Amino acid sequence: MTAKVVQFQHIGPVTFLKSRRSKNIKISVKPDQTVRVSFPFFATASEVADFVVKNTDWITGQQRKFDSRKTAIDHDSRIKTKLHQVIFSIGPKNKTRINLDEIKIEVPDLDSPESRTYIENVLVGVYRYEAKRLLPPRLSEFAKKHGFRHSKISVRNNKRNWGSCSSNNNISLNLQMMKLPDHLIDYILLHELVHTKIKNHGPKFWQKLDEITDNKARELAAEVRKYSTYTL
Repeated sequence: MTAKVVQFQHIGPVTFLKSRRSKNIKISVKPDQTVRVSFPFFATASEVADFVVKNTDWITGQQRKFDSRKTAIDHDSRIKTKLHQVIFSIGPKNKTRINLDEIKIEVPDLDSPESRTYIENVLVGVYRYEAKRLLPPRLSEFAKKHGFRHSKISVRNNKRNWGSCSSNNNISLNLQMMKLPDHLIDYILLHELVHTKIKNHGPKFWQKLDEITDNKARELAAEVRKYSTYTL
């Protein structure tokens, strides 16, 4: 798969991906508003560009939809994480102060890309700390309760999925899980534990997951899909 980035008016940069697996031209807009277009080898660059231009309204509509989901941050607004209270304010420079369970983040402009990047980096650090402290014990608790055995547990900042289980039963958990309600965190942990025994998403997998989620596996999976790993 080969890639290049092309700039489009009203849309911004679009990543062109030429793929042997593609049978037609396909556009996708990610929750961070980035745009990718995959296409087969027989399609020309001008054909792909024309396709993107013809779909400008749909692309910008998707970008606006994802932008509207971003957490609004104003002066003195707060985010309650699992273990902390995060307070945002205006200050002369980027600065973070921690006092027990209270974290104060100061930035010169709450809406600038630079300030948003700084805030996101701080929040990633908060979520990473909380994930490492809370998720492994909870996972081990469920494993013991339901008779699963897992190997190593790691915490990562992943934009593609909430968790994964390797062939060796090493479980990787996304620190972004800390933004989810507790019952969805528990669902993801149970989901990965079932993968220690069943390595696919076939009927037996969902049957086992239903057994340990009060027959709510599909319902919980649909609820998780409403959340994004991208937004603050």
